[in-house]
Amino acid sequence: MSRNFELLFEAGKAQEMLRPRTEEFSPEPRASAFVPGTPSLRMEPAAREEVTKLVQRLFLIPGGAAPRQVVFAGTEPGNGCSWICAHAADILAAQVPGSVCVVDCDLRLPTLHQEFKVPNHYGLADALPGSEPIRQFLQQLSQPNLWLLSCGSPTEDSPRLLTLEGMRKRMFELRSEFDYVLLDVAPLSSSNHGVLLGSWCDGAALVLKANSTNRKAARKAMQDLQASRTTVLGAVLNQRTFPIPDSIYRRL
Repeated sequence: MSRNFELLFEAGKAQEMLRPRTEEFSPEPRASAFVPGTPSLRMEPAAREEVTKLVQRLFLIPGGAAPRQVVFAGTEPGNGCSWICAHAADILAAQVPGSVCVVDCDLRLPTLHQEFKVPNHYGLADALPGSEPIRQFLQQLSQPNLWLLSCGSPTEDSPRLLTLEGMRKRMFELRSEFDYVLLDVAPLSSSNHGVLLGSWCDGAALVLKANSTNRKAARKAMQDLQASRTTVLGAVLNQRTFPIPDSIYRRL
């Protein structure tokens, strides 16, 4: 029996694992008596349960100290970071009355629009060079409080724009428009965008792939994030397999 991933929270646990061995835009108004909705993206029940735990531990911390703007950063290509980011945004939107925006910051290999099955024709790459309000580049998804800022139409120079002050201003603009912002970035092994954007956000969730991610590479990713003063909120061990049936595992 397999699950999609195991959560490794808080950041201290992740560090222990990686330690060497020796028009007017207006988000949906808040309801006075909010009732959780139904996520729109399909998922196996076990995977939905784990993503729900991720959302609760990241965004729904009691006491008002929960992060609002979080980077999801994978260590290498193919580890499912975009899938986790998309489904986390979908479940978060169903769990809260506030507005949620998910942003595709991988301008070389964008995939978030594919997760939501919507076109990628106008988005972040189009917004960065200009000064139009960010609301003009958003797509509302199937849930009324969930929005997507897709990659858009990148040029050869677009990735460089992510490191400039214009991107920082766009992030402040998104924070002012939305209650929660989730950013999917390019793998840390091929780009430093996650490190930079993480330092501008409330923190980062590091996505690792079970039986694939190199311990040394994962440890370096953690160190790079911390060196940039990014708060590492935790790690997600994706595609972990369990040698015992799920029903028995739950009782252990």
